Amino acid sequence: MVNFARYYVDFIRELFSNIGEFFKRIFEAFADLLFNDVVTYFKNLIDASKTFGFLDWLIAIVVIGINVIFIIFIVIRLYQFLRHYIRFAKSELDKDELLEEIALLSQKTVELADEKNKILQLKMGNVTGYSGQDNPFDDKPKVITSRFAKLIQVDNTYKNQITSVTMSPEDMIGLPELINRFINFSASKLGLYYDKKTIATYFSGMATSKIMILEGISGTGKTSLPYAMGKFFGNDSAIISVQPSWRDRAEMIGYLNEFTKKFNETDFLKELYETTYREDLNFIVLDELNLARIEYYFAEFLSIMEMPNVSEWKIDIVPDTQPGDPRRFENGKLLVPQNVWFVGTANKDDSTFTITDKVYDRAVSIIMNQKAEFIDAPPTDGITMSHEYLESLFLTAQKANPITPKTMDNLEKLDDFIAAKFKITFGNRITKQIKAFVPVFVACGGSEIEGLDYMVARKILRKFETLNLPFLQDELAELITVMDKLFGKNAFKECTAFINDLRKQF
Repeated sequence: MVNFARYYVDFIRELFSNIGEFFKRIFEAFADLLFNDVVTYFKNLIDASKTFGFLDWLIAIVVIGINVIFIIFIVIRLYQFLRHYIRFAKSELDKDELLEEIALLSQKTVELADEKNKILQLKMGNVTGYSGQDNPFDDKPKVITSRFAKLIQVDNTYKNQITSVTMSPEDMIGLPELINRFINFSASKLGLYYDKKTIATYFSGMATSKIMILEGISGTGKTSLPYAMGKFFGNDSAIISVQPSWRDRAEMIGYLNEFTKKFNETDFLKELYETTYREDLNFIVLDELNLARIEYYFAEFLSIMEMPNVSEWKIDIVPDTQPGDPRRFENGKLLVPQNVWFVGTANKDDSTFTITDKVYDRAVSIIMNQKAEFIDAPPTDGITMSHEYLESLFLTAQKANPITPKTMDNLEKLDDFIAAKFKITFGNRITKQIKAFVPVFVACGGSEIEGLDYMVARKILRKFETLNLPFLQDELAELITVMDKLFGKNAFKECTAFINDLRKQF
């Protein structure tokens, strides 16, 4: 054992001696390279320079300069490498510290969440006897909180109310009287003035589609018209301001917050839900609807309202049904009732989007570019009218004033001409809308040709704006001639004015 100990001590001494010798030689090598040999280099250069001529000195200066520059370059690169390495090492250390802090915060978050759940359990236990587990012997009622606060409030409001509409004999009037009464009401009660053609077009549009678009310059009463309609029928219109940030239906209807398990309800959803309880007329106004793309946020409504079976007009709200959901929901869906119309107002300027054909084809567009003149109307009260009664007026008008076969034949000839010259056709949807619009327009006091002129201008000629019109000047002039031949000289006033406006642009 003693001999091994002596051997091991000698081994350790020799090992450390070799390590010391290693570092000594490294130090001496650096000293020779950076100091001792440098002195030798200069002495050799001085001795050799005694025999240098002019050319030798010139070459020596150039070579020495190149060498100095090379050495400086190497030193700079080493410095940059070391600095980059130090920064990298420091950033990695900072990342490690940050990850440790994140892990610590995550752990604290879990602990706080557990503590919060325990507190909620204690509160539920104090309020409802809930202790985190179902107690079969607990007879105390359990409190069920709904994820739809606003809609449940609507349920509670209408819980014990009678929502049926009882009309008096004075309110059972026809469409011409209805138009006159509205014009006098808005003038005498609200100070708003409208001409008969605008109001006749509005009611005819209601008979044609559940979506209407009021277009025109500012200050012509686009928003005030559905507002006045709500006041006239005794049920204020819901005015929803469209925001430029609306990108999909969630902005308009709302969405289920997965974290809180509550539904973020919008005013639009609340107003739409309330219409399911009512039997009168309801108007939901999408003010400045083209501040965002309506074909995005309103896409689901545009699709379902094309279905012929109105019982299928259901909007998906939530994927499932839970206790405490609103009464009017069916498997998480809400049926859009027939007593509601969606009225959009639109301006055309740099801040708005173009309304696409998909929207125009499904809606009735009303142009409002002029303010109506003052009307000295007698004091007139509003009206109480049910949705069923107004629908009966529309159906009666459509049966009593169908478009004459001659007019339909001329309309088909016009369709053939436009399809041949401009590659645009009416289509079944537009033909159906014309057959619904024109008879009601006639019942409201207008003429068949006047109503047809309005629909052709708004439904067909509007599509001409996308054509290459500078090369279609002759065809546009020929179209005016064809309309005069089919329907009478200057009978299609709106269509002729629209075509002339197009021709003036080029």
